Amino acid sequence: MSAPETMRAVRITEHGGPEVLELAEVPVPSLQAGEALVQVSAVALNNTDLWTREGAYGRPGDPKALSGWRGPIGFPRVQGADVAGRVVAVGAGADEGLVGRRVVVDPAIYDAEGPDANPVGLMGSERDGGYAEYVTAPAERVHDVTDSPLTDDQLATLPTAYGTALGMIERGRLREGETVLVSGASGGVGLALVQIARARGARVLAISSGRKIDAVREAGAHAVLDRARDIAEQVSAAAPEGVDVALDVVAGDLVGEGLPLLREGGRWVIAGALGGYGVTFDVRRLYLHNAQVIGSAMHTPTHFALLMDLARQAAVQPVVAATFPLDQAAGAQEALARRAHVGKIVMRP
Repeated sequence: MSAPETMRAVRITEHGGPEVLELAEVPVPSLQAGEALVQVSAVALNNTDLWTREGAYGRPGDPKALSGWRGPIGFPRVQGADVAGRVVAVGAGADEGLVGRRVVVDPAIYDAEGPDANPVGLMGSERDGGYAEYVTAPAERVHDVTDSPLTDDQLATLPTAYGTALGMIERGRLREGETVLVSGASGGVGLALVQIARARGARVLAISSGRKIDAVREAGAHAVLDRARDIAEQVSAAAPEGVDVALDVVAGDLVGEGLPLLREGGRWVIAGALGGYGVTFDVRRLYLHNAQVIGSAMHTPTHFALLMDLARQAAVQPVVAATFPLDQAAGAQEALARRAHVGKIVMRP
């Protein structure tokens, strides 16, 4: 198998709105030692794509600074963290058995070797990603899922959303039989949280709204709470004994309202700030009840390996909301920003 010399890719050359996404003919990335070259079958979109494009991450001491995930972005940058595809070549020292295999790429750039390393960068942000016909990745981050019953579109939805969800569930030490509260349950990470928590044998209370409620229930939620009504009241009615673990991608006011709903020794895990990054809570509800607030960014290599096991068994069934061709990347990101969909939006290069 061999790749052509050039490919189509969508990249950004500055921060801004959807108009900064440009389709370009660029060289196919050259293989370095230890890397694999993947022909992209499908690439899923994430909120990370929007925030990286906008430069919306801020910096320590300057929350309004234009910044990528972990600092300044090197332009031009090909976006896209979530890649499913086929390996067409490998660099020196990489496993040649990967060539021809159907794979999912772990998009995290880690701070160390080893199974419990922390992600400090992301494909599509700190290195070029999958809004392209080809992408390179370290061969050790390329996972063979040839035998998975899931489609390429479904596999592409897994890395960031389901990786983030599994990282939250693992860091929150969710156990079978516990009661879990999931915020933002109709989004990519939220729906993944519902599915994985249900597969783990937890009792799932999910927060959603409007016409998305039925889809969240179908994904496995035992009870769906309406975001437009008093959440504390609804949680108290659905789980009078309290919540063991909250899996939260919304934050904002929800943290202060929700902490008193935790049981003794409860865990509140935060992996997003859709509701705002300024949080106020009564700290007595934390220390008097041995509760924990836990930050969770993506996953570790151990978490990602667990996720790939779930993919091979089709233990979760990702929901693909819509597919777009590569040349409609701006339209795909605008659809993501509207948040009218349930599940994940995917592009097919």
